[in-house]
Amino acid sequence: MKPQETVPTSLPGGVRASIADSLAAVDAELARRYPGDPGTRQPVHTVYVPADLLTATTVRDWGDQALAALDQHAPDADSFAAVLGLPGDLAEPVHTRVRAKLEREPVEDLRIDFEDGYGPRPDVEEDAAAARAASLLAAACAEGSAPPCAGIRMKCMEAAVRDRGIRTLDIFLTGLMAAGGLPDGLVLTLPKVTYAEQVTAMVRLCEEFEKARGLAPGRIGFEIQIETTQAILGSDGRATVARMIDAAEGRATGLHYGTFDYSASCGVGAAHQSMDHPVADHAKAVMQVAAAGTGVRLSDGSTNVLPVGPTERVHDAWRLHHRLVRRSLARAYYQGWDMHPGHLPTRYAAVYAFYREGLEAAAERLAAYVDRTAQGTGIADEPATAKALSGHLVRGLDCGALDGAEVERLTGLGRAELDALAGRAPAIP
Repeated sequence: MKPQETVPTSLPGGVRASIADSLAAVDAELARRYPGDPGTRQPVHTVYVPADLLTATTVRDWGDQALAALDQHAPDADSFAAVLGLPGDLAEPVHTRVRAKLEREPVEDLRIDFEDGYGPRPDVEEDAAAARAASLLAAACAEGSAPPCAGIRMKCMEAAVRDRGIRTLDIFLTGLMAAGGLPDGLVLTLPKVTYAEQVTAMVRLCEEFEKARGLAPGRIGFEIQIETTQAILGSDGRATVARMIDAAEGRATGLHYGTFDYSASCGVGAAHQSMDHPVADHAKAVMQVAAAGTGVRLSDGSTNVLPVGPTERVHDAWRLHHRLVRRSLARAYYQGWDMHPGHLPTRYAAVYAFYREGLEAAAERLAAYVDRTAQGTGIADEPATAKALSGHLVRGLDCGALDGAEVERLTGLGRAELDALAGRAPAIP
């Protein structure tokens, strides 16, 4: 067909414009509700530490205790791989990287807990603890020893503890402002959310604090902890969690599954409360669908089986934790809770093995996609799959499972190109 020739059509010229006008509100609604992933690094875990146990060396102490556990119970790559059932080709790289991670950055996300892990205290005691938490976090940020993400879990919005939770949040944020401002990696967690109106109340708190301190609107975000059945299915038969995301007005950064509170609310006995129980899988599936496309991220819960005691018992706990983390990763829950330093070795082992064992296949498919051919792979990938493949590699790079040089060698792509394919913001050196 010559350039000047036109293809015949039948619809009147105004049809497209009319349809565009009729769908303008829908287009705006899609853009508002489903902006996509924020394009920033997501931590692989959240470490919860009761506020009264927080010290200036907590993060380093966790790393040192995790290294000591490895030294005592799996001192080399072969023994560690044997405990976890890692393939032989992954034994050395995983072990080496886990140790390096524990030395360099043992905690990716720290949550200073003023809720269940802290409990009810006299007001003067909790006031002091909140101020102290702000001071310690600000000092860690100033000296460069803070984890990439950190913040507090306040008490919930239920009547019995609401005022206390609000006061603790106010003291903590005020202390950070006095010490130089809110850190970039600040994360707040709102627990035991049952109604969307409780999320609306949290939004108002954030707005009022921003106004009081001259912060940009929307500066303060928060996670919503899913610990009650009403958060999944409301009395009206609707998925409450979707309404909660909407009620957050763009401030919700994550949905965190609360293993034990949620299981208990379903009547599950203590011996059977676990991240892989059917009630957990149902809740997390609803969370996943509700959050898809919204930019709100997901986190699995924790296990209460701690790797302590004799080596045999530690190994049993490690195997359980490793299996649960692997299971979460396979289900696109890329974050979870760790409640004990002894969980760090298996957290990172599971995460690193997950990304490393998929490295070559993902790299090959991504390179073929970029070359606009699938010859030799047997798979014709689409843009959405290429985004997932590059996202897999970027997550592996973020947490230390992969090296930039090896990824570039296998894909021919640098970090900036991977970020672009994954829809991510450029990585900060």
